[in-house]
Amino acid sequence: MNSLSQETKPSPIHRIDLPRIVLVGGGVLEHLDEVCKELGFSRALIVTGRNTYGVAGRRSMDILEAGGIGTECVFVENAQLETVGRVMEKIEGQGSHVVIGVGGGRNIDVAKLAAARTSSAFISVPTVASHDGIASSSASVKGTERPYTIRAVSPIAVVMDSEIISKSPYRFTASGCGDVISKVTEVEDWKLAHVENGDYYGAYAGSLALMSSQLVMENAEIIRSQSEEGIRSLLEALVSCGVSMSIAGSTRPCSGSAHLFSHALDIIAPKPALHGEQCGVGCMMMAMLHGLDWEEIMGSLEVIGAPITAEDLGIDRETVIKALTMAQSIRPDRYTILSKVRLDEASAEELAEACGVI
Repeated sequence: MNSLSQETKPSPIHRIDLPRIVLVGGGVLEHLDEVCKELGFSRALIVTGRNTYGVAGRRSMDILEAGGIGTECVFVENAQLETVGRVMEKIEGQGSHVVIGVGGGRNIDVAKLAAARTSSAFISVPTVASHDGIASSSASVKGTERPYTIRAVSPIAVVMDSEIISKSPYRFTASGCGDVISKVTEVEDWKLAHVENGDYYGAYAGSLALMSSQLVMENAEIIRSQSEEGIRSLLEALVSCGVSMSIAGSTRPCSGSAHLFSHALDIIAPKPALHGEQCGVGCMMMAMLHGLDWEEIMGSLEVIGAPITAEDLGIDRETVIKALTMAQSIRPDRYTILSKVRLDEASAEELAEACGVI
């Protein structure tokens, strides 16, 4: 049995930070100023990219300024630690009450971490539904010497305009589905860590993440139709995943072996695919290791239109095998099925072939 890491021991005082306001639906961006006023914010900094500025950033500024809220905007080109520092300077210089991340994962992660490090409030305004970071307290930023997400701050509000998100490339939506579906194996990893490594397991948080995964699989065809109902189902599932992590006090309900496989690909693949795409493919293989119905997972991904093979990901056979063998070393303190199985090159190749990934 491994020695217990810090995350295996729950603190005697467990603080749960959840969004106070979650708006989901067509046209909800128009209520952004009302959200800020309700929360008592009169100065805001919008963090966005040059492309997403045209999608929702400019409109967000107009809405806030029309509502009498002092607003400035900062553009980010990457999710680097130095970019976070630049945004922090802007926050402190303006005296912002709230930092609003508008866009995809990069913009939201930078805004989230900058808000955390300046003790500012954070509002999430996603323009795509590509992963569960839109409503979580975790951020993925390069330069922190950690190739995985780190703790930042939970959004005090999440404004998800399904009209805007439905117009984004469908690939992002499919990626979000892959991320949510992967909770099947991530929760199983967490349970395994509890039984075999003595880690803390929160049944409610685990059940919430698992329910989100099942919801997306059950609604695969509706999501593929790109209807309002399908987009809302995915958005609600993504929020539920974020809430499950807040309740757990860590990313454990949502990040396990499939995520470690994705992080490994991010490090070694010449051109990694989207995070959720990689997690979905990883989930198939980890499900087989757990003895779960991996074919059901593959079927749901296929219906949704998410990748199910290395070729779909645009990643070669050798890179997949290497990622499988190194995945657990990315975060050795996090006990998963890969801690137990210990894949070598031969067994990794056999696994990927058995699932039809390579």
